[in-house]
Amino acid sequence: MMDWTDRHCRVFHRHLTRRALLYTEMLTTGAVIHGDRERLLGFDPIEHPVALQLGGSDPRELALAARIGEEFGYDEINLNVGCPSDRVKDGRFGACLMAEPELVARCVDAMKRAVAVPVTVKCRIGIDDQDPEAALDTLARAVVASGCDALIVHARKAWLNGLSPKENRDIPPLDYDRVYRLKRAMPEVPIIINGGVPDIDAAKAHLAHVDGVMLGRAAYQEPWRLLAVDDEIFGAPAPHATMQDALAAMMPYIEGQLARGTRLHAITRHFVGAFHAVPGARAFRRHLAEQGVKQGAGLDVLRDAIARVGARGPAEAAA
Repeated sequence: MMDWTDRHCRVFHRHLTRRALLYTEMLTTGAVIHGDRERLLGFDPIEHPVALQLGGSDPRELALAARIGEEFGYDEINLNVGCPSDRVKDGRFGACLMAEPELVARCVDAMKRAVAVPVTVKCRIGIDDQDPEAALDTLARAVVASGCDALIVHARKAWLNGLSPKENRDIPPLDYDRVYRLKRAMPEVPIIINGGVPDIDAAKAHLAHVDGVMLGRAAYQEPWRLLAVDDEIFGAPAPHATMQDALAAMMPYIEGQLARGTRLHAITRHFVGAFHAVPGARAFRRHLAEQGVKQGAGLDVLRDAIARVGARGPAEAAA
């Protein structure tokens, strides 16, 4: 979700669900330690609960980055051991660390010693020629022994040699049963499943076997699905009844960001899938794409885009 789940995206998603835990895009330890921390780590209080996702492999640097994240107010620190990008592999973090479970365990131990908030690990079921039965169990037991509070498992291998990062999101087959077996083997450990979960109904089916479900592309590309999360998963009312209501509630935040010099498109680029399958959705997208990128574009552009959308919600339109 790099370049996707920035602070503006997370504020938008929080207007769709009060209960779901939100995650940042992955930030490297070097960026957190040496970069512009306010720009990289700053977030709006409305985002809580929100987790900071880190990439790195040096225990001392991860401990420092985790401490910085905790000081910024993040509710969880997550170590990414699942990203398959070339940049990540070359930097010795991400999915390539599946081959070094003892190092990952040392990283978790250092982070746990540095912070009081939960420390979690996001991983794959294996990489390249690894046997997922052995690889996942080995990593899971190593990090849990070091104090890992929960495991988020993307239920497919990452092929670091031979597949591009994009291909790694689709080509290796999903193996949800492997994650279910891990949960049965480690009943005391919170296990969250990830990978190819298309909608809330699928998430509810997974919850019969594991403790949680992470939505990635489905939540970003079709964010309207998040309007059902609080009701159907948590048994609580949604923050807003419709996407129009949610976007209206976003207006004060957007106005504040515009006053700080943020361009409208930096925020509205996350709204592309807001009205999937609703009459007028294409006109909504086109208006934002054409007008939202212009210098000085303001709230009137978003209001005009919303006015092009039909009254029915996505679920009604698809029925």
